[in-house]
Amino acid sequence: MQTSTRDRIVVAAARLLQRQGYVGTGIKQIAQEAEATLGSVYHFFPGGKETVAVAAIRHSSEEFGALLRTALESEEEPAEAILACSRRLAEELRESGWIDGCPVTAAALETLGTDSEIQRACGDALRDWQGLVQDKLLSGGHSAESARELASVVISALEGAEVTAQVARSEEPLHVAGRQLARLVRASDV
Repeated sequence: MQTSTRDRIVVAAARLLQRQGYVGTGIKQIAQEAEATLGSVYHFFPGGKETVAVAAIRHSSEEFGALLRTALESEEEPAEAILACSRRLAEELRESGWIDGCPVTAAALETLGTDSEIQRACGDALRDWQGLVQDKLLSGGHSAESARELASVVISALEGAEVTAQVARSEEPLHVAGRQLARLVRASDV
């Protein structure tokens, strides 16, 4: 199946942003990686680099959401499902050579303090992922308040563990986070 030029641009930008961040990624590099002309990039994204970045973050959010959903659905019990998520993240990170961490972290950190579309797209991504975890916790019998708070803790802990795993070049931070989050979920009110 032939991938459209626009889709190639979005996917290339997503990978570059994940690996290099927003500041470290140039519009010419995106075009080159997508095997597209610079004119094509501006044709599909007349707002330039920020517009491409927002589309890339949304794409990455959906991609990561699918991975998260699959991991959560792999186990019936919420605690075991969260443990499965941490294992899956650790495996994917190791397989990438420690470079493909969270698809929004770099862009989010680089645009802190701004009221930009990038910052809003990053916030939306985190909220969407929390929603997936919250739904799993609700289906496991947690109260609405408990599920909301636990989902926030789970996503925050996994995000931090993923960065730590990248820096340490080790799966262990994600495995530890997964075990501790599973304990927390088991111990919380249902």
